[in-house]
Amino acid sequence: MAIEQPSLAGIQRAVWEGNLPLQITLAPSESRTYDQTDPYLISYPRISYLPSLLPKLKAFFSSSLIDPAASAPHDGWFSFENVPLKWHYPVGLLYDLYAGADPATKSSDTEYSASTDDSLPWKLVVHFSDWPDEELVRLDAQGMVMNDAFINSVKEADFVRNGTAKGIMTLSKDDSSGLWKAVQEVDLPSFQRIMNILLPPPSQPFRNLPIRLFLPLPPKPDSTDSDSSSLSLKVVQSPIPPTIAIPPPQAATNMSQSTLLSSPRLTSGSGSPQQQQQTIGSALHSLLPNLFPSRRTPVLAKPVLHGAAVPMSAPVEEVVRCSAYGDGWVYIVIRMMG
Repeated sequence: MAIEQPSLAGIQRAVWEGNLPLQITLAPSESRTYDQTDPYLISYPRISYLPSLLPKLKAFFSSSLIDPAASAPHDGWFSFENVPLKWHYPVGLLYDLYAGADPATKSSDTEYSASTDDSLPWKLVVHFSDWPDEELVRLDAQGMVMNDAFINSVKEADFVRNGTAKGIMTLSKDDSSGLWKAVQEVDLPSFQRIMNILLPPPSQPFRNLPIRLFLPLPPKPDSTDSDSSSLSLKVVQSPIPPTIAIPPPQAATNMSQSTLLSSPRLTSGSGSPQQQQQTIGSALHSLLPNLFPSRRTPVLAKPVLHGAAVPMSAPVEEVVRCSAYGDGWVYIVIRMMG
């Protein structure tokens, strides 16, 4: 059954209100007191980006830096267990990728509960020297590198949704800059006003759904246990239509009746094949059939979004409308089970 519109708005509000407790320490090699520097503690929005913290962190750690004048705030970068963190990913996605916490799971029809999580606060290290040029693009003092990366990602999502990036390209200068500002300031009303210009109305389906799947890969065979930098990611992306055709009778015999009934259906005009809404389960089965042999039940892996296990029966278009990050993309982390 489709989620009612007020519930979609409530889910989006909960997503924007989601925070992560961070404990950020200065890299010992840059500290006057090595590893005795007091950490910076903050509850930080999941949809935000780590570089927005750099001016505050530079001011906070300035008295502890060996040479405070040798670096500027935009020289800062973050790492977790020796892995440089990609600054163009929202912090919520980075945590789901690297922290390894079990996602919240559904405990009843209406409530979700998180398992005991000893990975919080998330302990990060900030560096103001030795920029990892082979892994990260450098930032600039004016913040234009971050702004451009965000807007380019919005353009990509707009093109996937509509088959053209005309929407974002024709936004006024104020709205274009206002979209990034709304994400930085976690201003949901301003964000919604601008995003409503880009999103098709609910009565008009997307052309395709902007979803990226992230599969954390194990360390390379020739790496040591302490070589955390050997961890890597595989990103899977492919055109995902909002609806799929209901299998013809001869194919349907190979599918259980419960499987067919569990997928939301859309009636079509006379003579046209019936369509059913693309669900998280059907999309994952299509893109990663070895990990998701069932469209209805997670068997080998589970999809994680904003720290919660996503129901396999959730219509993907509704997930995009209410649970996308600020750039319009739904970033799902695939977590192996067992």
